[in-house]
Amino acid sequence: MLLELKHIYKNYLQDKIVIPVLKDVNISIDEGEYVAIMGPSGSGKTTLMNIIGCLDRPTKGEFLLEGESIVNYNENRLSDLRLNTLGFVFQSFNLLPKQTSLDNVALPLSYAGVPVKKRKEIAFQALKRVGLAERVHFRPSQLSGGQQQRVAIARALVNNPKIILADEPTGALDSRSGIQVMNLFQQLNEEGVTIIMITHDANIANHAKKVLHIFDGEIVEDKERKEKQQAEVQSEKEAKNDTVFSEIEQDFGVKEWEGEI
Repeated sequence: MLLELKHIYKNYLQDKIVIPVLKDVNISIDEGEYVAIMGPSGSGKTTLMNIIGCLDRPTKGEFLLEGESIVNYNENRLSDLRLNTLGFVFQSFNLLPKQTSLDNVALPLSYAGVPVKKRKEIAFQALKRVGLAERVHFRPSQLSGGQQQRVAIARALVNNPKIILADEPTGALDSRSGIQVMNLFQQLNEEGVTIIMITHDANIANHAKKVLHIFDGEIVEDKERKEKQQAEVQSEKEAKNDTVFSEIEQDFGVKEWEGEI
């Protein structure tokens, strides 16, 4: 198991009043999964994202990453996780406006101590991977919203993280650019990248292979998909029964039972 949250609670203190935000959250995610966590505003999804991304700590509960508990990690160890294990994609891109695409993507590598020449080579390959090999020297203001988000995705990928965390990745994009970004996530997942996406949009969530709903700080399995799967199973059973009955009709030459026993 790549990531496990067990009985996670998160409370905030406001004017000496305890405000519960997350309540007994349990999540398990395997390597290579593509998971969407969907919920309305105020549901706790951003708080959950911050905990998964090691930007905040739970009030209570267990957080396992590759089988190791990280709840008691100090800030330096959490920083290492954010740098080397987790990649972040934000709704607002968070690109440095005066830096080129290449420099923006190379930034995490500079924090990791990678030499300048090597990090530019790696950053270029990351931009090439997201289809922006010809935009490496463009600044954010010279790029469309979709292109800026692809730069942000390249930056998230540059350290080969085990998990990509995407917080409303299409929220600031037009529909066409949004589709392009979702297609890119699909491609990356097919290449083996684990993706956890936070969204309020059902259409965006449906791109994921697994959808979890969060309401009032509690995780609920995707009931709609389960109900659909159950309906499909029932339909298959009924179709099979119809086939068996049809074969009986053919064998005995009976089209319909008429009369009483």
